[in-house]
Amino acid sequence: MSTGKKVAVVILSWNGIKFLEQFLPSVVKYTSTDLCEIIVADNISSDGSVEFVRKNYPQISIIQNQRNGGYAGGYNDALKNVTAQYYVLLNQDVEVTPNWVETVIDMMESDDKIAAAQPKLRAYNDREFFEYAGASGGYVDRFGYPFCRGRLFDTVEKDEGQYDDVKEIFWATGACLFIRSDIYWKAGGLDEDFFAHQEEIDMCWRIKNMGYKIICAPASIIYHVGGGSLPQGNARKTYLNFRNNLMMMFKNLPLAALMWKMPFRMILDGIAAIYSVVKNKNLKDFGAILKAHYSFYMSLPQLIKKRQAIPHPSSLHLSEINLLVQYFGKGKRKFSELDV
Repeated sequence: MSTGKKVAVVILSWNGIKFLEQFLPSVVKYTSTDLCEIIVADNISSDGSVEFVRKNYPQISIIQNQRNGGYAGGYNDALKNVTAQYYVLLNQDVEVTPNWVETVIDMMESDDKIAAAQPKLRAYNDREFFEYAGASGGYVDRFGYPFCRGRLFDTVEKDEGQYDDVKEIFWATGACLFIRSDIYWKAGGLDEDFFAHQEEIDMCWRIKNMGYKIICAPASIIYHVGGGSLPQGNARKTYLNFRNNLMMMFKNLPLAALMWKMPFRMILDGIAAIYSVVKNKNLKDFGAILKAHYSFYMSLPQLIKKRQAIPHPSSLHLSEINLLVQYFGKGKRKFSELDV
């Protein structure tokens, strides 16, 4: 599908008719038709999503995927059929605001080394606060734990303009990911074995290893519901987050760092599993973490092949902080308190 537009805003949908009904109006209202083509890519929904879009938004293009490949596979399948200079991967549960696209694209146009970017994310249901999935830009600590400007673990800050500067970051959120289309494919696209969760961090790491920059442009603001497919506390979500984080580290760390960081991370995951039982009385999370590790070990032959196919410069790009120590040991709850 050649859009004829510079930007393709692609909304991946799976049984999300309630979100499309609620959030497509803002996307249509605030997305420039001169600059952008809006596309809904559907992962074989069974709730009438496609029919709803076709009937109510004839100006929106539709791509019907032939499988439900999750977030990663769904976007890879859809974007193979989209021709544009920039892709915007937009979640179905996002409300956008005026100039949300132009603000980010103008920033990316100013520097051809900027490969990917994100706006500032606020919580749709608590609009003065940052949103968990991306806040004002993402980072990863020395042992692979993702965090954001505005969110450390489950602690989310109120947005008081403290992170309104344009900033180079480690990863841009998959809830609203702007990316140059040629770089998307040069980096190999999203890793479909992740299915969902942290696949955008994995791809951003590969992009950083290729020598490109990723930024947050906080003058662009969106509101994200979050947890639309798998809510917090879901054992499936725990499994995917732990498994995918291990796969991401194994694929992208330089060899010297891999040799000591991975064993240490295994110990930390073991502690997390025990904590889930002793402190939280949560056997489901305990089982999900064990399952995640088993799945990781079983996938090692494929991961070794993937690792061999991507560059591993000596620069880690990771933050050198230990987030566990900073958060649980020193009680730091704000990004601004960290030495990043």
